[in-house]
Amino acid sequence: MKILKTVLLILGVLATLLGLVWMGQGSGYFPYPPGNFMINQAPWIYRGAILAVVGVLVIVLSRRMKA
Repeated sequence: MKILKTVLLILGVLATLLGLVWMGQGSGYFPYPPGNFMINQAPWIYRGAILAVVGVLVIVLSRRMKA
């Protein structure tokens, strides 16, 4: 059970960070790499927000699990 808790925590953190990157690229605040199809595209802001929220929920779930 401890391994599952650790895996969920890592996945939650990665999903949250990836969601924030997607939001930054979609809004144009993080235009890397140049010429990326995600830059200044509003759908990626929403997709990133959804992924970040799911990541936070997975983190909360992993923290509430018993060891």
